[in-house]
Amino acid sequence: MQTETTTLTFAANSEEAVSALLLAPKRARAALVFAHGAGAGMQHPFIAALSQGLARRDIASLRFQFPYMQKGLKRPDSPAVAEAAIRAAVAQAAHRLPDAPLFAGGKSFGGRMTSQAQAGSPLPGVRGLVFAGFPLHPAGKPSLNRADHLTLVQVPMLFLQGGRDALADPGLLKMALAGLGNRATLKTFDEADHSFRVRKSSGTSDDAILSALTDCAAAWMLAVVSRRD
Repeated sequence: MQTETTTLTFAANSEEAVSALLLAPKRARAALVFAHGAGAGMQHPFIAALSQGLARRDIASLRFQFPYMQKGLKRPDSPAVAEAAIRAAVAQAAHRLPDAPLFAGGKSFGGRMTSQAQAGSPLPGVRGLVFAGFPLHPAGKPSLNRADHLTLVQVPMLFLQGGRDALADPGLLKMALAGLGNRATLKTFDEADHSFRVRKSSGTSDDAILSALTDCAAAWMLAVVSRRD
């Protein structure tokens, strides 16, 4: 496998530039723009491992910093700022990988901001959204409010969720996705938490969960591509 890793900088909005990493296999069959969660940037081990795993499966990825993370701040950007950064990242991926079918998504906060951006105005060229740990509600505060905008998303969506995710009650999540019909696909990893970590007594491992999650994401994206082509 030949994969080119490119470090780049692009304008996230009219005032701020952010860093990004592009992992591009020689013959990318698809490309995923992946936004990080609220507490860790694009170099987080989970996101780095996911990007590398996708590259081994011939899927390119572009991961990037939100402006607040670029500046070393702890408070996440407003939705408007975060969504603008996502749109800029999608444009970068489309420019650099013009022949690769494009997807977008993210971990937790990054995934929710991506879905909100798509709901507000479709991200150009994006064929589907991939969420790792969609944060349906704050921990200890079950609610469906954060799912309301998903009804406005008209592209296929893949929800990769831990069965022990404190930010997504399994029953509520299934209820939220039921109304989306075949636009939503849910894959639950029963032993995993919001960070896709497992207990030592689970009979599996963090690495096994990540491998299965990456397999699922890659297969789903390629299936979406095949339905369109």
